[in-house]
Amino acid sequence: MSNIVGYARVSKREQNPAAQEAELRAAGAVRVFVDHGESSRVAERPQWLACLDYWREGDTLMVRRLDRIAGSETMAIQAISELHDRGINIKSLTEPDIDATTPMGRVLFGIVAVFAQLRVDTIRENTQRGLAHARAQGRVGGRPSVMTPERTEQALNMRAEGHSIQRIATVLGVGSSSVSRALDRAAEDAKLDGTQLSA
Repeated sequence: MSNIVGYARVSKREQNPAAQEAELRAAGAVRVFVDHGESSRVAERPQWLACLDYWREGDTLMVRRLDRIAGSETMAIQAISELHDRGINIKSLTEPDIDATTPMGRVLFGIVAVFAQLRVDTIRENTQRGLAHARAQGRVGGRPSVMTPERTEQALNMRAEGHSIQRIATVLGVGSSSVSRALDRAAEDAKLDGTQLSA
């Protein structure tokens, strides 16, 4: 026999989830799991995990709004995918079109999930492209490199005079890893130009 299981969440301890719980029970939830003071961006919410363990195939998850189960599109997609794989339906009280217990609701829910995944993939692709461009410009993690052309030239001169990486970093007031990366990039550029840098 399938059950309607409610899930409620408030992000702050001082907030009262009683209204959410009452709405879910009035709509037919036989049991309601409630997380207090838990962010929707945290996957390891105690009552959410208990709820996942409680559900059985054919049951329906009922929430007041979908943002109760996930605060980001990535987490929402993961939750939806996991519930779908387990044969769990999803129903939102305030978003009537999001009702996976009806044929139209299942279709709409699938479309929402597809577009959400597309947006996540697009953001990831743009981020990776941006980082690749930043690295090509001598920046790491998208931030401007502390090793300006002037500092890199000074580092090359000091290295040619036999100074250690640590000594160069101390003089320039930067990290030794920044100096190493700058010298490596300069060496690669020199190879591409067909010249040989002094070590």
